[in-house]
Amino acid sequence: MGRDQGLEQVMTGRRSDDKPHTVKRVVITVVVLLCITLAVLVFFHNNPLDDPGTARLKKISGISLITVSCVLFCIFFDQLKVIPVELLQSRKLIWKLAKNDFKKRYAGSYLGAVWALAQPVVTVLMYWIVFDKVFNTRSQMVASGVEVPYVLFLTAGLVPWFFFQEAMNHGMMAMIEYNYLVKKVVFNISVLPIIKVIGAWFTHAFFTMILLTVASFYGYYPTVYTIQIIYYSLCLFLLVLALSYINCAIVVFFRDLQQIVAIMLQIGMWATPILWDIHMVPDPLKPIFKLNPMVYIVNGFRFSVYGDEWFWQHFYSSAYFWILLFLLYTVGGMMFKKLKVHFADVL
Repeated sequence: MGRDQGLEQVMTGRRSDDKPHTVKRVVITVVVLLCITLAVLVFFHNNPLDDPGTARLKKISGISLITVSCVLFCIFFDQLKVIPVELLQSRKLIWKLAKNDFKKRYAGSYLGAVWALAQPVVTVLMYWIVFDKVFNTRSQMVASGVEVPYVLFLTAGLVPWFFFQEAMNHGMMAMIEYNYLVKKVVFNISVLPIIKVIGAWFTHAFFTMILLTVASFYGYYPTVYTIQIIYYSLCLFLLVLALSYINCAIVVFFRDLQQIVAIMLQIGMWATPILWDIHMVPDPLKPIFKLNPMVYIVNGFRFSVYGDEWFWQHFYSSAYFWILLFLLYTVGGMMFKKLKVHFADVL
């Protein structure tokens, strides 16, 4: 009897051990098939407007990035799955802490969360007055093919940028701000960056509604393309989250990173087509500017609000963004996992 029970436990143990390996094999197989499919699409994709040399370079670069990403995923699968699994298991705690974090930012002020909206609105008004009314940027925008009111063009670019800027700053400081939780042995500190990012998302959601209201005021009512704003908001959220895991792990040991990121955000504000249109850039320089992933998101918000294009029509830009996002997440996840054991000692 005892021998049978022991044999059953061994067999049960093997089955339980085999289950994670089976899931791993299935996930890796699916990802490899997706990568092969994407590589084939890149190879056969043809844009008649592209120069043959440029098209060839895009194909080579795209297939190379897909191959590297697939190899990295297969090799580091066990390490990469840690953070998503931990976030999924702590989803209720994350939501609760994110709401508390947002409320805490404006605790003690009379207007509360109104201040979170005041600064972006004032910034939009100031840019609109200076660039549209004073410098007459509107005429330059019309010359480059932009027919929408400049205030709508500007707001559609600033809405994703405000979230990116705020979430980057708060996400980077997550470990330092919550250092008392980092020092607790039983607390899962991998949830801290996403808490800060979700806290910034509340303001972004409200500001997005303002954007749609402004668009409707000028006669650009929601269409079927408007639903893409959810897709581009998800892209923006995941991009900031990946960068936050990188920055929050480094800033614990190198506090100067906070000032470096602030400067990079200032530069990025002008390097991203927010106040200006990407078509103003000479054709040879456009690929360089499009390496900035925020170009994809800012243009995507504009397509969603007053455009008539789907995101899959920009095939190379979409493929590049998701490959870059995976590489950033790989770096961020590996770096965070390796350094987090030292956070409590430094903080």
